Amino acid sequence: MYTQCPECLTIYKVGAALLAQGHGSARCGHCAAVFDMLRSLTDQLPETPFQQLDLHGEEGPPQLSVPALRPTRRADTQGTLFDPDERQRPSARKPHTPAFARVQRSAPRTRNWPWTVGATVLLLSLMAELAYAERSELLDDALVRPWLDKACSSLGCRLPLRHDPSQLQLLSRDIRPHPSVKNALIISATLRNDADFPQAFPAVEITLSDLDENRIAMRRFAPHEYLGDSRSVGAGMAPGATAALVFEVADPGKNAVAFEFKFL
Repeated sequence: MYTQCPECLTIYKVGAALLAQGHGSARCGHCAAVFDMLRSLTDQLPETPFQQLDLHGEEGPPQLSVPALRPTRRADTQGTLFDPDERQRPSARKPHTPAFARVQRSAPRTRNWPWTVGATVLLLSLMAELAYAERSELLDDALVRPWLDKACSSLGCRLPLRHDPSQLQLLSRDIRPHPSVKNALIISATLRNDADFPQAFPAVEITLSDLDENRIAMRRFAPHEYLGDSRSVGAGMAPGATAALVFEVADPGKNAVAFEFKFL
């Protein structure tokens, strides 16, 4: 069964359990509007081009997104490895040092500070070049990024959003014929950010394959290609937020029976 958000016209595929959970009401994962799923509920999508599904009646609210859980880390405690009383104590008697050995001769001083300054400058330059070459990895590093944010906050600059595809969770996906374009498919999905920091929308790679898992077609989508709102692309995904993704692709034929998502 299918239903449509009346605010952003996003179409969702729903089941009986989801309808019973909120007594027919739901929250749109794209625009966060609460709407009545029963008003536009239909078993099949119209074959002709359409903008809005037919409305039925009125009725209220399971949210279509899933809340994220963040387990807390507890510091491990480590016990003493040996009894402090069993440690070897230094001998109370000090060895006798001959008088000639106690005479300290001062080494002649040399003026080597120019070499020290030059080596320090070269080292700092090398570190700056390495940081610039690896800037993408440093911006996404969990240990380095907090220090960069503090430094940038003091300097009044703005760093790009972090990017960690491993913290993105695909909640649902669906593929169906395009309702208004011949020989085309619509692939829809719901994405959630499980990270505890906002991050940029990823590039999405979709691969279509046959029964033998042979790749038939593959395409990569930039964020502005599957999100209609450019402001959402710039703001990124907040921690625990979900987003509805819609892709329009050409139909590669009947042999394409499976599809796979990959976040880059």
